[in-house]
Amino acid sequence: MLSEEKVRELLNPVQDPFLHKTLEETGGINNISIKEEKNHVSVKIGIAKTNTAEQMQMQQEMVGILKKNGASTVGLRFEQLPDDVIQKYQPAAEEEQEKTLMGGDKQPNFIAVASAKGGVGKSTVTVNLAMSLMRLGKKVGIIDADIYGFSVPDMMGIENRPQVRGEKIIPVERFGVQVISMGFFVEDNAPVIWRGPMLGKMLSSFFKEVEWGDLDYLLLDLPPGTGDIAMDVHEMIPSCKELIVSTPHPSAAFVAARAGQMALKTDHEILGIVENMAYYESRTGEKEYVFGKGGGDKLAEALDTKVLGRLPLQQPYEEEDEFSPSVYQQDHPIGKEYHKVASKIVANFEET
Repeated sequence: MLSEEKVRELLNPVQDPFLHKTLEETGGINNISIKEEKNHVSVKIGIAKTNTAEQMQMQQEMVGILKKNGASTVGLRFEQLPDDVIQKYQPAAEEEQEKTLMGGDKQPNFIAVASAKGGVGKSTVTVNLAMSLMRLGKKVGIIDADIYGFSVPDMMGIENRPQVRGEKIIPVERFGVQVISMGFFVEDNAPVIWRGPMLGKMLSSFFKEVEWGDLDYLLLDLPPGTGDIAMDVHEMIPSCKELIVSTPHPSAAFVAARAGQMALKTDHEILGIVENMAYYESRTGEKEYVFGKGGGDKLAEALDTKVLGRLPLQQPYEEEDEFSPSVYQQDHPIGKEYHKVASKIVANFEET
């Protein structure tokens, strides 16, 4: 027959799945009761997050331990740990989580490029921000995490596929930027028909199974909206900072605020707003505001941040020897605007 002391001894080494600390360290075993006549053990457990898949796995582990050591039946109740305990161990848990995520001691600066709706140029911003960071002397990678609407390889004119070395995938390098995308693993532009858990597994693989090397910045081109992939990123990378892309139309900015609010609720810092397709400048120098005005400012006010750049409508220069339909050259007027945005972002990371 198990005693209270034995139950505590058996369960103390079990780790909180979010804080990565043992129940002994967090004081997570709150109450133990034993009904001798039925050989039934009841335990109340405190963990950082309840009602999750991780809790279910932890519950199965603990039931197995107790039954293996003599309990006939087991009852477990979970509750959230006090805030001060969670705050005490959270920074260490986040650091360990990200170290595991990328498989090394040094982690890059993570930037998620988000929007609440498609068609605002989010992927174009991701590609050209990566190019501008590279031109500033930074080592940069892109994860095309828009699993259903991958477009980064086409935008950058990438025709090669990733290679495999040992158990690692080697990302494709283009213009000095390393890229991984679902588009590399789909034949003939076929549609991706996956459910949430499968998407999360693929995103995790892009972090853990790709040999990124020693990056300074890793940009994530998120799908539009606030769905599974965006939520996975918020959980996987606690220190990720977010860049919100919108057009100047007030309605687009209103919708984009949803992506920003999601970032704020998950404690992701918002770097700022990029207002894409802000205007069209005619040959006479006159600006025509095709999609309206004021949306970026209104969005920045709603999210308590600032507009980092306003990008006009204009094609990149045509180059006969390079096919990269969405990459703006360094001396292009929009390329110069991206350079300013990239410089502001670097300054933000170097200040913190």
